[in-house]
Amino acid sequence: MTDESSTNPAAEADPQSAIDAQGERRQAAPDDRIVEHNAGDKQEGIPFVGAGPGDPRLLTVAGKELLEDADLVVHAGSLVNSELLDEYCAHAETVSSIGKDLEALIPLMRDAHEEGKNVVRLHSGDPAIYGAAIEQMDALEHEGVSTYFVPGVTSAFAASATLRTQLTLNEVSNHVAFTRPQGKTLSEEDDHISEFVEMGDVTTCIYLGTHAVADTMDRLIEDGHDEDIPVAVVYHASWPDEDVLIGTIGTIGEKLEAAGHRASAMVIIGDAVTGAGYERSFLYDGWANRGSDSDSEDAAADTDEDTAETPQ
Repeated sequence: MTDESSTNPAAEADPQSAIDAQGERRQAAPDDRIVEHNAGDKQEGIPFVGAGPGDPRLLTVAGKELLEDADLVVHAGSLVNSELLDEYCAHAETVSSIGKDLEALIPLMRDAHEEGKNVVRLHSGDPAIYGAAIEQMDALEHEGVSTYFVPGVTSAFAASATLRTQLTLNEVSNHVAFTRPQGKTLSEEDDHISEFVEMGDVTTCIYLGTHAVADTMDRLIEDGHDEDIPVAVVYHASWPDEDVLIGTIGTIGEKLEAAGHRASAMVIIGDAVTGAGYERSFLYDGWANRGSDSDSEDAAADTDEDTAETPQ
């Protein structure tokens, strides 16, 4: 596996102009490809692949196949487990996107694609969750290069698997919030963590906030939230050096400081952390075995029966 750090000169087109133009096109009319393809299809152009949370075995089959066929893999640097790159990208040229702006990344991928190379843009986790993928895709589309998403396992799901719990639990957590804390890129007004916790039946999954856990917990306490609400911090979920810290709003800050983790952790707040206190669901309490008469069907429709029809 080679690693090439050099890039081509900046793209001729201004990326922001390209982003704005693509956004206007989406507002004007849906993309035909929405109905022509599903998420599992191999399509024309450059795939934006989710590498998953860390463990190479959690890469999807579609992602594995695309990486094995790739000539150039532009990856998210240390956010992607090097074991995954060694296992699936040893034959390809690899370039880290860390430290590169759109003006460098877009011509790099565009030119390689136009040279007939199979290019894969490899994001950590799932590219649709805090991946800043669509701005790259819009810029490439503006340059005439097709792109598409290939989903990955996001770190919140790996963390819940490690914790041996569900993010949703009947009568405990009916909702899940993916969010991030205030900081350099998010204003205080746009930080809604306290509001999610206030709702009570929300499992709050905090991305990009390892460094701010102590401050976040202090704000929750200042807002009057119960200090005993469970909190888990899963550092490097599914990586070989995974570390799990379990505490409460009142204690997790000190535990994390003692562990020394400053990045790359998933923070989960809510009673679902413990997996306790839930009620059995309607799905397995007899509804599934009832007759097909209309009364039973109507009653089941008002319960969790729709869960059986919805992938989770």
